Amino acid sequence: MDRRASHYWPSLLAIAAGVGLSSCTTAANGVAQGGESVRSVAVERVTRQDLARSLELAAEFRPNQEIDLHAKVAGYLKAIHVDVGDHVKKGQLIAELEAPEMTQELTQAEAALKRSQVDVDRARSELRRSEAQHSIRQVSFERLSAVITARPNLVAQQEIDDASSRFREAEAQLSVSQSTISVSEEQVRMATAGKERFDTMLTYLRITAPFAGTITRRLADPGAMIQAGTASHVQAMPVVQLSQVDHLRLVLPVPESVVPTIRADMPVEVRVESLKRVFQGRVSRFSGKLESSTRTMETEVDLPNPDSVIKPGMFGYATLVLEHRAAALAVPVQALSGRSPSATVLVVGAGKRLEERRVDLGLETPGSVEVLSGLREDELVVVGARANLRPGLLVEAKLQAPTAQGAH
Repeated sequence: MDRRASHYWPSLLAIAAGVGLSSCTTAANGVAQGGESVRSVAVERVTRQDLARSLELAAEFRPNQEIDLHAKVAGYLKAIHVDVGDHVKKGQLIAELEAPEMTQELTQAEAALKRSQVDVDRARSELRRSEAQHSIRQVSFERLSAVITARPNLVAQQEIDDASSRFREAEAQLSVSQSTISVSEEQVRMATAGKERFDTMLTYLRITAPFAGTITRRLADPGAMIQAGTASHVQAMPVVQLSQVDHLRLVLPVPESVVPTIRADMPVEVRVESLKRVFQGRVSRFSGKLESSTRTMETEVDLPNPDSVIKPGMFGYATLVLEHRAAALAVPVQALSGRSPSATVLVVGAGKRLEERRVDLGLETPGSVEVLSGLREDELVVVGARANLRPGLLVEAKLQAPTAQGAH
C-alpha cells in the first residue's frame, strides 16, 4: 500500500462510521418512508369495568348496649355473684343487698294490714247488729201504725211516738255502721298498698341483669355501702358494668358531602387491622342531622359478633360504597385532559394517527373514569404525558398493562 492510500483509509472509516450512526439514529426516531417521524406512545384499551366510588371511615367498636348497674335502694352489699368477664343471661342474679330497717318497715306494714282487717271484721259485725235492730224497730213501728189506723183510740199516741223515735235511731245507727265499714275497708286497701310497696322494695335488694351480656367492670365488693341509683352522681356507686358484646355498633362520622348518598341497609365492608379480617355489615340507622361542630352525620353500623372475636374499643375501618356502575365503559384517569364538560382524550385512530376526542364523563374513581359518550369499547387511548403530541401525529402504540379495575 502506498503512502497516499494510507491517508484515505481514516477518512473512509470516519464516513462509514457517520453513515452507521445516522442509520441508528433514524431507526431510534422511527423515521417512516417519506421522512415523517413515528412517535412511540403508551396506550391502554377502552374496556368495560365495574366501577365503585367509596369512602373509608375509621371508628371505634362499641357494645350494642352498655350500662352501669346501680341499686334501686340503699343498703350494704351482702353478696356479689359475678366477676369481670363472666357472661350472664337476662334476669340472672348479679348481687344481693341487705337493709335491716326495710325488713322492720315491712313487718310494721304487715301488722297495720292485719289491724285494718280486724277493724273491718268488727265493723261488719256492728253493721249486722245494726241491720237486725233496724229491722226489729221497723216492724214494731209499722205494726203500731197499722193498729192506730184501724182503731185510733186503742193505742196511746205516746207509744206510737216512742216506736217512731226508736226506728229513726236504728236508721241512724245503721248509717253510722255502713260508714264505719267503708272507712275500715279503705284502711285495708291503704295498708295492703303499703305492704305491697315494701314487698316491691325488698325485691330491689336483688340486682339482676336487664339483658344478656358480659361483665366488663366490677366496682364494689361485699360489705360496701351502696347508695340508691337515684342519689347524686357523687354518692351513687354502681355495682358492675354490663355490656352486650354479641352485637357491636360502629358509629361513623359521615362528612356532609356524602350525606345525601347514605341510606338504610346499604352494604358496608369493615376491616379490622388488629385481627387481619374483614367483616360484612349494613347501615342500620343514621341520625338525620349534622353535628354543627364537625359537619358530620352519625351513621351506625350493627355488626354481629357471636363469638366475641371483636372486642369493644377496637378500631374498624368501614368502607361505604356510595355509587356503583356495573360494566361501565371506562378509561384510565391518566388518559384525560381537563374535566367535564370539556374533557378530551387522544385516540389512536385510522392509519395509526392521533385523534382528539371530547368525552362526557360519569362516575370517577381514583384509577378510572366512566365514559358516557365519545369513545367505543376496544379503542386505544394515550396515557401519560401528552407533551409534543398533537392530532394527526403518526404514532406507534405501546399497549400498557391495565390499571386496577374498579378502584375505590
